[in-house]
Amino acid sequence: METMNIRMLIAASLTAMSFQAAAQTVTLKVAHFLPAVAPAQQKVLQPWCDALNKESRGRIACQIYPSMQLGGTPPQLVDQVRNGVADVVWTAPGYSAGRFPVIEALELPFVVTDAHTGSLAAWSFYEQHAQKEFDAFKVLAVHVDGGMALHTSKRNIQGMSDITGLKLRASGRMAAKTLAALGGSPVAMPPAQMTEAISKGVVDGAMGAWELVSPTKLDEVSRFHAEPASGMPYPATTVLTMLMNRQKYDALPADLKAIIDRYSGPPLVAEFGRVWEEEAAASRAKVKSRGNTIHQFSTAEFDAMKRATAPVEADWIKSMNDRGLDGSALAEAARDLAARK
Repeated sequence: METMNIRMLIAASLTAMSFQAAAQTVTLKVAHFLPAVAPAQQKVLQPWCDALNKESRGRIACQIYPSMQLGGTPPQLVDQVRNGVADVVWTAPGYSAGRFPVIEALELPFVVTDAHTGSLAAWSFYEQHAQKEFDAFKVLAVHVDGGMALHTSKRNIQGMSDITGLKLRASGRMAAKTLAALGGSPVAMPPAQMTEAISKGVVDGAMGAWELVSPTKLDEVSRFHAEPASGMPYPATTVLTMLMNRQKYDALPADLKAIIDRYSGPPLVAEFGRVWEEEAAASRAKVKSRGNTIHQFSTAEFDAMKRATAPVEADWIKSMNDRGLDGSALAEAARDLAARK
């Protein structure tokens, strides 16, 4: 009888533990560098959080911290999620120069044509070539901004000669190298600072994705915009990632892990691409309605830019080779994946 009672107590204890595990709830601290009104939060991050909450019947919730509300600067977001200050971050690996060198292949000049195909390419490239450098994280998404246009306050850029001498905000290391190769003077600064910098004449404009135009009010301080013709690749792009603290993920019950997995990876990447394409179209329409000028580079201008930026790719390939990697193969893989429709 005593043995049976002990067994019943053990069984009851195990049942209680199983119930507690099943009922476990978690609130994810989600941080990023843009304002709360940005499409990144309103149209991707918040809907993602809402989907997790609904699918888990309230057991997964999010607290979103836009505009670096957890402190620090955008380059520190990677360390914030690694160290558990945030549970999830959306950021650009390129903000941490030299830390994620392989994924930079997608940021080489004239690789990415648009956000949709570019984001699918970025995820495929990550899976095939760049997983090792993200080992410390649970990777939820890898996508691109679709390519960066040139936005200027006073000069209508129609070719390389118009870029010469201009001080333009650049998002990261590869964009800065590309801009310098085109004759410009790159200036590093977060998106939140570039509109004021342009309005005060600190810089002449910015190299940035169309998605940034509305949330940063870039259209209010830029009269001129320049980009390749539709279907042609952009001079530069930014790779973006959504990363989760590995320990936070590993500590979750299996059913909550499964929910996060189901709403991450390819479906989340595709959603980023879709939203970025919509925002690009809306931003172009908005600047046109303000009477701003959008110039599309001619074939001759485009070819001249490609020739001028070829050394940027050559230098990157050499840097990869110096690390014991096949830089040429990585660059070729990025271009091949980005060209697929």
